[in-house]
Amino acid sequence: MHHSIRTYCKLPVLLLILFLLPHPSFAAVNNEQFTEGITILIKGNFKEKRLAIQQIATSDDSRAKVLLQALLAGNLYRVKKDNRLVYADIDGGKARIETVLTAEDLGLIKKRKLKKITINNSLRGYLKTSLARIDLRDPDSTIRLQAVSLLIVSLTPEDSILLSELLLTETDSKVREELATARDIATLRSKDRQTILTALGNLRGNLDPAVRNEVSTLLAQDNLDESLRKEALAVQRSIQSKVSFFGLVEKLFFGLSLGSVLVLAAIGLAITFGVIGVINMAHGELIMLGAYTTYVIQQLMPGYIGLALFLSIPAAFLVSGITGIIIERSVIRFLYGRPLETLLATFGISLILQQTVRSIFSPLNRSVATPAWMSGSIQINPILSLTTNRITILIFSLLVFAGLYLLLRKSSLGLQVRAVSQNRAMARAMGVQAAKVDALTFGLGSGIAGIAGVALAQLTNVGPNLGQAYIIDSFMVVVFGGVGNLWGTLIGGLTLGVANKFIEPWAGAVLAKIIILIFIILFIQKRPQGLFPQKGRAAE
Repeated sequence: MHHSIRTYCKLPVLLLILFLLPHPSFAAVNNEQFTEGITILIKGNFKEKRLAIQQIATSDDSRAKVLLQALLAGNLYRVKKDNRLVYADIDGGKARIETVLTAEDLGLIKKRKLKKITINNSLRGYLKTSLARIDLRDPDSTIRLQAVSLLIVSLTPEDSILLSELLLTETDSKVREELATARDIATLRSKDRQTILTALGNLRGNLDPAVRNEVSTLLAQDNLDESLRKEALAVQRSIQSKVSFFGLVEKLFFGLSLGSVLVLAAIGLAITFGVIGVINMAHGELIMLGAYTTYVIQQLMPGYIGLALFLSIPAAFLVSGITGIIIERSVIRFLYGRPLETLLATFGISLILQQTVRSIFSPLNRSVATPAWMSGSIQINPILSLTTNRITILIFSLLVFAGLYLLLRKSSLGLQVRAVSQNRAMARAMGVQAAKVDALTFGLGSGIAGIAGVALAQLTNVGPNLGQAYIIDSFMVVVFGGVGNLWGTLIGGLTLGVANKFIEPWAGAVLAKIIILIFIILFIQKRPQGLFPQKGRAAE
């Protein structure tokens, strides 16, 4: 028996329990309606089987749910010899059987001695609906909620009575709300004008897709009463208004989530560009290094995805930060004051970093696993759903911004960075080691880029070209917000993200980026220093 369960897995879990555990509920006196339904089920055609399913489902017998589940799963048979209805677990040419009425284990029997109780597609749908009606009285509120959702697609006017009765005793607020919606939908299918008007009034503004479909179906009727048509149109307009509103909210959320990614990608570039005036074309590859760091740590800790993600944040900061300091000390410090040469040099460094990653990890993209607590979404209502990973990254980017802002405002390093950015000569005269500040600033900006790579690894595949997708956007955010200004980077990134998501639906992804680029070009013609101009050397 256990071998057959492992091999075929044909029975539902509840049916397996029937074979392995005693069945005290079956000791009850047979329900006459239940047994009559079984008789019809054994002998009847498909039409009669539908009647049998109805009798069994409404019999309130404790065996009804298991029987209907077995019928739906194809595990219900009759013994040819005596027409007894049995559950059967088929294993090759043998079957282990158990009677439906008494739960008596009859042991093994040859499969050819059994006849399967067959159903068609129409009966399958009816079975699911019947099981949903049984589940409406289940003690578990989650099961009741699922039952209402299943039932709502096949309601009849008569169901409104049952649903009204269940509403009187229902204690769970979510189940009550769904029951009320299902009751009103069932009422819309009745012929009574006044009850339909009452149901329409109750459904005003309801965002359930089934409600919208039902109202549209009602309006499609040619002989619909004029007052009912007027009320149905008002309900349809109220629903559409709420759908449009939550559609805008969803676009705003996706725009902010995209903007938060742009902020993370650009914030390191903002302080690097603002303090030491270097156009770092290798910034995208520093983001890529952070993403690969996340991948490597996950490979080292395959059973601890969440912990690996947290450890990746400081690790990526160190890997990208140290790489940035090496780049600054070995190349960039010899090119200060020559922006074109630093641009060409960092572009060459970006190619070297890309090829190094290809040599170590291959050109193929790598996938980084997402922890369970970042998976899925938060369902606000039937229209609005917010993905957990994007909410997390939005919060994460704000925390990184706040941490960097406090570092630059409250620490001695931040004071020296601001001094050098505003007046390098005066800062050196006051004893500030400008060269050291330049190296640490470049390392800090590079480290923040690495942290951005950790976040991006949760949204996309990790590959050698990952950074190239964000370097142009990062420069646009920095220029638009104001070179070297953190608040400008935050507001600029979020603004461009939201604008992109609102333009995309009618212009397409590529044209949306072109439109935004044209806007920024026109903007800097009027305001070359960006939204929040920097003071000191960056302004010059």
